[in-house]
Amino acid sequence: MRSQIKNFFKETLADFYASHKLDSNYDLQLERTRDPKHGDFTTNIAMRLAKELGRPPRELAETLIKYIPQSELIEEVQVAGPGFINISVSTSTYDKELIDILKLGSGYGCSGLGNNQRVLVEYVSANPTGPLHVGHGLHAAYGASLANLLRATGHDVQEEYYVNDAGRQMNILAVSVWLRHLQLNGIEVSFPKNAYQGDYVIDIAKQIQTKLSEKFSAENKAALNEILSDSENDGEILLDKLISQTKDILGITKFNKLLKKALDNVLTDIKADLLEFGVKPDIWYSEASLDEKGSIERALTLLNKKKLLDIRDGATWFKATKFGDEKDRVVVRENGATTYFASDIAYHMEKRRRGFDVLLDVLGADHHGYIARVRAGLEAMGEPAESLEVRLVQFVSLYRGREKVQMSTRSGKYVTLRDLRNEVGNDAARFYYVSRSNEQHLDFDLELAKAESNDNPVYYVQYAHARISSLIKKMGEEGLKHKMSSISGLSILTEDNERALLVLLSRYPEIVELASVNRAPQNIVHYLRSLSADFHSYYNAHKMLVDDRKLRNARISLALGIRQVLYNGLTLLGVNAPDRM
Repeated sequence: MRSQIKNFFKETLADFYASHKLDSNYDLQLERTRDPKHGDFTTNIAMRLAKELGRPPRELAETLIKYIPQSELIEEVQVAGPGFINISVSTSTYDKELIDILKLGSGYGCSGLGNNQRVLVEYVSANPTGPLHVGHGLHAAYGASLANLLRATGHDVQEEYYVNDAGRQMNILAVSVWLRHLQLNGIEVSFPKNAYQGDYVIDIAKQIQTKLSEKFSAENKAALNEILSDSENDGEILLDKLISQTKDILGITKFNKLLKKALDNVLTDIKADLLEFGVKPDIWYSEASLDEKGSIERALTLLNKKKLLDIRDGATWFKATKFGDEKDRVVVRENGATTYFASDIAYHMEKRRRGFDVLLDVLGADHHGYIARVRAGLEAMGEPAESLEVRLVQFVSLYRGREKVQMSTRSGKYVTLRDLRNEVGNDAARFYYVSRSNEQHLDFDLELAKAESNDNPVYYVQYAHARISSLIKKMGEEGLKHKMSSISGLSILTEDNERALLVLLSRYPEIVELASVNRAPQNIVHYLRSLSADFHSYYNAHKMLVDDRKLRNARISLALGIRQVLYNGLTLLGVNAPDRM
């Protein structure tokens, strides 16, 4: 509705713009009023033009409204305060909006705002070293909801999971599995506390063929135990020595097979977990493939040609400070190994080469420093730095009663996403995860998420949808038929809460666009809660299946419109809209 009213005003003021030699595309800011007493919409166009035209704002506002003809869209236009123009929308316009809701169905709220801009949303991208935990669940829910919002507003969206299947953490996983494998085969070796501790490591180890331990000699055992018993080794140095020793014992071919087995097992579990959660990335992009395809080498070669690399103390540095980063960054270490940052540069260059206009990365709050350096890399490659958009997601604290649950991936003492879903359900998890801004820390209340009461917001919203569905079912059982009301037929809805519901329904497309632009799915959550609260109050105060056929049809039409918008909003969040509770 807002866009319709805005376009009407722009068209009606075109003559004024032309006569005063103003840009016909001059931005007309139109906002909802905070108080219905001041109409439905307001614009400050007169105050913005006053200085340019050398006229008092209120006087100019009085002139502008004379250009606005009578229309079935508008009930009244008034000048207020220092020069605001307040617009009251006609009741028939709101009634027509309800008819549009029912005609458009699941398409209501969609727009072409994005103009088919290609957006790659990369999210979760958890290291494939263990099951997803509740923090990863927040990334998944937020990223998937963003993708849905962007599609609804006319963007061409793909979702991507960046599989960190290269580097030291994968070697640690392989060693962890190897040591558990030895223990399962009766070989007494210690297990370092900095290795991956979870039961899933034992499960993977059980799947490994026995022959991997057959040639494990007393000499091998002594070498491993010497490393494990060295008190002077800190945790990370010890792990590096174990990685080297394990490669020597197994040989690089068998070590890589072991690593692949562990990776495939963990990644299969992650994919299944996300699928059960309703999260379906279009692309699973392998970090290791960057090296295999020569992408990292190409990126470094290009940077070198541009004289943006520097050799210092045997390492190769990228001159990131030339592009706004706080310091230069190492891309090749002294030992010749490329850094994670080198992979990041190559990866984002590949994203651009795949034709994406916007690279939207959803990352943890600890990646704040990542933004400037990757933008620097993109700019150095000749790509626009602003093509990268990063949304940082704060941390999740999980509470069981008053007890805060501690989480650590390596220790294995954490609650998995699957554990959470099994306890509270997918819908509650998806809804709660996006109920607050991504920039805010989330305290997840398990008990509230499971409660079947009005205090539980997801239950409250879903119940509103189910309540309307039950109402429609009851109509059928009583032999009553519903005929969609015409605009004139809806005019019988004169109660204050009926008109308020019609106004609130009309705001849904604006809420969707705002949520998309601001990357804020919590806007949808807040809207659905308000709509549900207003509906429940209305339902409790009014009989729906009245004897008066015209009034009954109108109220049922209103209820169906509410149900449709609830369905559309919940779907954007990846939450089911049940017909019964």
